[in-house]
Amino acid sequence: MKNLGKLSFYREAHAITIYWNKPYSIYKELSYLVQDDAGHAMEVTKTHAKLENLIPEHTYQIEVHAYGIGRDGKKLIGSFTPKTIATRHQKEDIFVTEEAFGIVGDGKTLNTEQIQRVIDLCKPNQRIVFPEGIYLTGALNLHSDMELHLQKGAILRGTDEVKDYEPKRNSRFEGIEMECYSSLINIGELDHSSGYRCKNIILSGEGTIESGGKKLAERVIASERKRLQGYIESLGDKVLECENENTIPGRARPRLIQICNAKNVRISGLTLKNGASWNVHMIYSDQIVTDHCTFYSEGVWNGDGWDPDSSSNCTIFACDFYTGDDAVSVKSGKNPQGNVINRASKHIRIFDCQSMGGHGITIGSEMSGGVRDVSIWDCDMEKSLYGVEVKATKKRGGYVKNIRVRDCIVPRILVHSVGYNDDGAAAPDAPVFSDFIFSNLEITGKCMEKDGTMHECRAVELIGFEEKGHEIHDVHFRGGKIHGDVHMEKCSSVTFRNIE
Repeated sequence: MKNLGKLSFYREAHAITIYWNKPYSIYKELSYLVQDDAGHAMEVTKTHAKLENLIPEHTYQIEVHAYGIGRDGKKLIGSFTPKTIATRHQKEDIFVTEEAFGIVGDGKTLNTEQIQRVIDLCKPNQRIVFPEGIYLTGALNLHSDMELHLQKGAILRGTDEVKDYEPKRNSRFEGIEMECYSSLINIGELDHSSGYRCKNIILSGEGTIESGGKKLAERVIASERKRLQGYIESLGDKVLECENENTIPGRARPRLIQICNAKNVRISGLTLKNGASWNVHMIYSDQIVTDHCTFYSEGVWNGDGWDPDSSSNCTIFACDFYTGDDAVSVKSGKNPQGNVINRASKHIRIFDCQSMGGHGITIGSEMSGGVRDVSIWDCDMEKSLYGVEVKATKKRGGYVKNIRVRDCIVPRILVHSVGYNDDGAAAPDAPVFSDFIFSNLEITGKCMEKDGTMHECRAVELIGFEEKGHEIHDVHFRGGKIHGDVHMEKCSSVTFRNIE
């Protein structure tokens, strides 16, 4: 029997979530039988499953078998390596509404100090639980070996007051390390020369984590513009290299959740809403898993959903995006600092995700530390402006390589050089874009604007860099449908096979 690879997993006291890479097959449709040695079994068509009603601190052997679906029914094409997994112990629930904590979920009372005190006291065998209610707060700092759980109807709401996100802390925004306002949820401390200092954190439940969104962003920008007035004026025409007049003062905006130098963080089941810029931003981190979440940031400038930044082994699946900018954006720093730090984003998996607005899935434009081994499958980005986009300016340096996109629907595929957000000293060489495989895609050639209107666009745009040796190379389209024009400049070794 063909071995299809390894299983990844996440374990709870009463459940185990399993996920795996989609196997290549001659069959257009696949199904999977997921079973354990205790008699639990389920059949799924996605590359993830959750076995529930399990016994805490009990060991299960789990198997996943893949079947191709054709005219003659189902045929076994292979199995994944069986995995023996022990469920976790049952944690003690600590409800924030206990009278001793003085936390009020009325949407009016500011609870920052009280919530932080509960967080500081949380032990590895405990879980902090927010029942239904609106808990108003400023910035919060998590520590290793803890869990926050928001029950259905619970809202952890950040204010729209700048002072509630002080003090500033070391961060990285648009590829530049700098001081930014504290995010609503802060995990770890930034240090590009260090390893993982914060580990084993869970954010779970059916509730909502939201911040001050557009209003908070505007207040931060106004405050920073006043503080930086002299510096901005001294730049003169160089300000024109920025995206717009808000770029420099806007870089200090907090995220919704910022994860720095952390390992093994899971965010599951939650609604994540209205960060003042990006919503989930992981920097110099490893093994960040996000699943079954819904992201909202419509109307927020730079309102990205999920951004791995010089991070590794990050996985997102079964998530929906209603974003003001990119649903997912993979980054690794900006010239010249990103070239010097030189920490790549690598081993990124994005699957079974859906966009209901925004830009889609992007890599860059801050990619000076390099991006490699990104796999995207079973995603619906039809309702987006770009679909899948790889972008950089000629100043960035670095590389993007080993990108695999399959079995998705997108408005277009863009791999190109761009001219905006181009401040900063140039790297010695232009970027290198290479080794892309796009398989079984439906590329509609119709893009969705912010107002929801659709318009025709180029289905495929491949534009490399002028410097010799920096053309886009080794790009392969295999199977699928392309509705619309294909435009190429400064490319080599581009193939189209079995395309309708």
